[in-house]
Amino acid sequence: MDILMQIFPGIFTLFDDPLIGAVRVALILLGFVLAFYGFKGKLEPLIMVPMGLGMIAVNAGVLFLGDGSTGTLIIDPLVSETDDLMQAIQVNFLQPIYNFTFSNNLIACLVFMGIGARSELSFLLARPWTCIIIAIFAEMGTFATLSLGVNLFGLDPAQAASVATIGGADGPMVLFGTLMMSPDMFVSVSIIAYLYLSLTYAGYPYIIKALVPKKYRGLDVEFDMPQASSKSKFIFVVVVCLILCLLLPVAAPLMLSFFLGMAVKEAKILPYQELFEGVITSVSSMFLGLVLGTLCEASTILDPVVGIVLILGILALAISAVGGLAGGWIVYLFDKRRGKTFNPVVGIAGVSCVPTTTKLAQHAAEEENPFAIIIPIAMGCNIGGVIVSAIATGVFVATISLVL
Repeated sequence: MDILMQIFPGIFTLFDDPLIGAVRVALILLGFVLAFYGFKGKLEPLIMVPMGLGMIAVNAGVLFLGDGSTGTLIIDPLVSETDDLMQAIQVNFLQPIYNFTFSNNLIACLVFMGIGARSELSFLLARPWTCIIIAIFAEMGTFATLSLGVNLFGLDPAQAASVATIGGADGPMVLFGTLMMSPDMFVSVSIIAYLYLSLTYAGYPYIIKALVPKKYRGLDVEFDMPQASSKSKFIFVVVVCLILCLLLPVAAPLMLSFFLGMAVKEAKILPYQELFEGVITSVSSMFLGLVLGTLCEASTILDPVVGIVLILGILALAISAVGGLAGGWIVYLFDKRRGKTFNPVVGIAGVSCVPTTTKLAQHAAEEENPFAIIIPIAMGCNIGGVIVSAIATGVFVATISLVL
């Protein structure tokens, strides 16, 4: 039997602790589902395929270690002592990636460079106040969850603020905010955040249909693309980056990364733009999904705080969706008084899950009217959402220490 345990430790460790074993099997099945739906395109394949495979591997590849405990040769997110960390980096497959790109927010910044390089500023400049107002309403879930976390679930302000950032539906922002405010919750919050963000494909269409009647979902939107020169847009990017970094220094790494991507796009520095949009986006997304998947280890999921994050996370995203659509209705009523047409569905794009919520808004409109085009204004709201969620996270990080 001992020989078999040494040859097939992945199987025998399933019976070492029945509860842990059962959770491992469940997570292996969940990993398969995520990877398969990523393959089918139902979930974001760039994140879900590596995340699903990572989840399968970390829960299947458990072995008996030299001290008699169980573990893997993939990653140990909880190691902190210098000697132990150096040993882990030399042994564990993804330990260097985790410690050198996740622990210092580099991975989030790399993703933001890619997002910035793919963002078209003209969509935001076409109707800036509309985009920003909707984006502000779409942060409703962030602030509501902060209050619920402190007053209802007994979290301290830093923990509640970390979970609340899920409401912005911006994965890199969640990673950044959690590491800055409550690093002990980083693993649970980041895992739940990306699992839920992948599910916006499935859940948000029902919220749209519940809050926007059929006859309004097919409305077209009047949209005039501003004739702004690349010079004007470049100056705008630099000035906004300056102002936001000046006002929120703690969020400067993300601000710099996002606006650097936009600046490269407007300056037409093609080698950098291709690098940001291609290699950096692909590699950072792959390692982001892979590392998050390997963090979904059974003992981590059994942490009691995960249950609280599960509840607050889904509330944050749901309330943000409702808030964004409420903002869409306000813009609709305002435009109606001026004799213009606006589609309230655009409000869902204020939730800054780029470009998922933009696609959801356009799809909802196309279902009722194949000729309705709302992508330009929806993309503007998406970009506005990224900026507003960055500001909200920066405010949280800068002020949370004042109430601790």
